[in-house]
Amino acid sequence: MRSFPVCLPSGARYWTVLDAELGVFPAADQWLRHVRFGQHRAELTTKSYAGAVVLYLRWCERTGRDWREAASEVGLFMVWLKYAPGNPHEPVSAGPGSAPVRGERRINGVLTGVRGLLSHAVTTGEVERWVLSLLYEVVSTRDLPTEALGEAPGMVSRLKARHRLQEPESDVDRASDEEAVALFRACHNARDRLIVLLLARVGLRPGQVAGLRRSDCHLLMDSRALGCDVEGPHLHIIRRANENGAWSKSRKKWVLPVDFLVVQAMDQYAAERHRMVGAGGSDFLLVNLFRAPLGSPVTTDAIGELIAALVRRAGLGRRVVARMLRHAFASNVADAGGVLDEVQALLGQSHPGSPRPYLHPAAGRLREAIERVPSPRMMSAEAES
Repeated sequence: MRSFPVCLPSGARYWTVLDAELGVFPAADQWLRHVRFGQHRAELTTKSYAGAVVLYLRWCERTGRDWREAASEVGLFMVWLKYAPGNPHEPVSAGPGSAPVRGERRINGVLTGVRGLLSHAVTTGEVERWVLSLLYEVVSTRDLPTEALGEAPGMVSRLKARHRLQEPESDVDRASDEEAVALFRACHNARDRLIVLLLARVGLRPGQVAGLRRSDCHLLMDSRALGCDVEGPHLHIIRRANENGAWSKSRKKWVLPVDFLVVQAMDQYAAERHRMVGAGGSDFLLVNLFRAPLGSPVTTDAIGELIAALVRRAGLGRRVVARMLRHAFASNVADAGGVLDEVQALLGQSHPGSPRPYLHPAAGRLREAIERVPSPRMMSAEAES
């Protein structure tokens, strides 16, 4: 069993599952096509799910189980996942002192894919309905906070996954301002400097940066000539199926204002691009200028490789990745006096609680918050007066 990318004549891509004889596994292929095109999910989502299905089918094959009925022993599958090596030809080595191959978060991700496959197979009639009762249990909403209930009257039932490991809490750190500046200074060209600013100064994800089109960039104070009523320089963030695989995680379209630093970097990059590939070419904003194929759009993976190279070139003492620059952007907005709804809008998030993991208050701001609390002596003096 293996996962495999499929490119349709339209240019759309998704991942599927092949058996040992390189034949398509029908149930998995049908579900993954539904995820990609029926639910409008990202290509990378189907890649992750295909990998999860491969592990499940490999386990079923090795243990002599029918994949349609193996849901009754998901607990054993979880143990196998924890210690089974990535190379299918290597033996599973488990016992006292054995180091886990996969952590809790990865195992939970695999289980999500397996539940999706089996649930879709139940819908299509290939798997019996009783399998769902092995995957989910029905619970009430009484254990949910009031904010999550919304305006739904009374108590309602919901499905809860039966098998899930407790994941350790691991906060994503932010990049410091000094680290962001060091990355910027380590750039050798205008395009790379613009990429760093779009990550650290605008707060975009790598997929959103790679998916930007030149027509998305309105850099004039008045863009009504372009049919846009938004005032000031700004970017339009739009989810599209891009030929370079770039994908915006947010489903909605939104507008991001940009400051003079980003506008200046855009101008410098435009001049550099015109000098290297001319005025025409792809409508993608960021294209290859220094390696073949010239003029082709930059990919999301290339942005990650760029940041890793800049970290090494700048001599930073730790690993800094693109999402840490996004965290730095959100924290800087909050430290500058931005409120939560402003951070939420700038990050392109829908739920009011989504920005909270991105906030890393500066130590000075926490100190100021403590010092604003009056001491008991001051409170008693005010009461006497």
